[in-house]
Amino acid sequence: MSKLFRSSLVTSVATFMSRILGLIRDVFIAGILGAGQSSDVFFFAQRIPNFLRRLFAEGAFSQAFVPVMAEFKANKDKEGLNDLISHTSGTLGALVFLITVLGMLGSHVVTAIFGWGWFEEWLHDGPEGGKFVQASFLLKITTPYLFFITLTAVSGAILNTFEKFLIPAITPCLMNLCMIASCICIAPYTEDPNFALSLGFLAGGVVQFAFQLPFLYRLGCLVKPKISWNHPGVSKIRKLMLPAIFSVSVSQINLIINTIIATNLATGAISYLYYSDRLLEFPIGIFGVAIGTVILPALSRQYAKKDNDGYVKTMDWGIRLVLLLGFPAMMGIIMLREPIVRVLYMRGEFGLDAAGHVGLSVIASVSGLWAIMLVRVLAPGFNARQDTATPVRYGIISMITNICCSLIIVFPLEKYLEIDGGLGYGYLGLALATTVSAILNATLLLSGLARKNIYRVSRSTVLFIIKLLAGTAVMSVGLSFIRERFAENIEAWASLGLLVSIVYLAVLIAAGALIYFVSLLAFGIRPSHLRGV
Repeated sequence: MSKLFRSSLVTSVATFMSRILGLIRDVFIAGILGAGQSSDVFFFAQRIPNFLRRLFAEGAFSQAFVPVMAEFKANKDKEGLNDLISHTSGTLGALVFLITVLGMLGSHVVTAIFGWGWFEEWLHDGPEGGKFVQASFLLKITTPYLFFITLTAVSGAILNTFEKFLIPAITPCLMNLCMIASCICIAPYTEDPNFALSLGFLAGGVVQFAFQLPFLYRLGCLVKPKISWNHPGVSKIRKLMLPAIFSVSVSQINLIINTIIATNLATGAISYLYYSDRLLEFPIGIFGVAIGTVILPALSRQYAKKDNDGYVKTMDWGIRLVLLLGFPAMMGIIMLREPIVRVLYMRGEFGLDAAGHVGLSVIASVSGLWAIMLVRVLAPGFNARQDTATPVRYGIISMITNICCSLIIVFPLEKYLEIDGGLGYGYLGLALATTVSAILNATLLLSGLARKNIYRVSRSTVLFIIKLLAGTAVMSVGLSFIRERFAENIEAWASLGLLVSIVYLAVLIAAGALIYFVSLLAFGIRPSHLRGV
């Protein structure tokens, strides 16, 4: 467990750097675009290739490729391993290149499918029709990002299999730097800031891929791509990857469904969800992704060696660690949503009204944080055993639940929920539906592991989780008491200067962390509980 802990710590630190840069990037974007029509269009244009990235790259591909590569690495020589890499990168690269070209040529069709509300407006010469035209244009620029980021995911998966976790974890920093550079160096000098941001988005994909190539060369894994759909390794990856697309990317599929529905809501809905989702993705990226990244190769090796005891201990370790961090992160963001939004977003085009909407969206979105992080540990429990058929059923069930919940609650909230004299709160229904589906997905995965006699939560881990919940409750009460001494609502926070708000927020975060970990110590939790479980 100590090796896993060190690996996850290295990945977490590198990912933390990336997420900090990501927040800085969002600070610039919020100041330039605000939360209205322009930001809705840009977030839509980057969301589509990001969605496809999760389908063809990071999520589904890694879950399918890493176990197969671990098997080849254990049972084949270097030539056989490189042969797998060659055919996998060539086949996947050719497929994604074709999809990229089709996406660029058919950007209007893609926009019509995923932005149906805007397409209808354009079709009937409505006031929102301009969103459809601009989104279609921006997609031609952002879609090639898919090709480069897919190849980046292939090289990152190879590095992770060789336990070189730092490089793939630090690579996203380059994307954020490219976006920040476009905000500073290009956007102020262009008529349409969205064009500059889209160029920065594409450049980030190219730079990330180029960055990893020297490290592949040092490992002797930089080989010439070859296309072979029926190569034994490619065939196995393909069979594992197709169902994994659903099981691992449920949250992303839910997100894209939310985007389709959001184009039928009031202007700003996509932006409110984006800004709140960024706060959700911050702890997921630092903790959930990091732990999920290091746990999959470990589980794959233990399964290949038939080390069942080690397999169970690794699962137990992952669940304990992810909830140790997930519970307080969830409640901390919810309790401190107003100062966080004030510090990160409120400047330039981003005003008080947008801050209020984003704050409400944060409550609905972040409530499912612990479940989304838990899925990052539970899904590898199946995928490491090359069983992607079981979690795909859970993914489909969760996705259908998300759609049903969205359709039931979104439009009533949009038309009838009135806050401060205004309507248009349907986006809260989208965030709540995603939370419900994430909790359902985690529950199904956990029960499925138990039914298949793969893993059952031990009594000691249940007690551990109860203590975590108690510590989180104590932290929440303490934060509520301290927060009111600084400012009571978003209007009060908005009236404070930026520097004062930063200082107050830092004090609140430090106080929350101190209260939480002191509470855990008081409840009997020790660092040894996270080593040899």
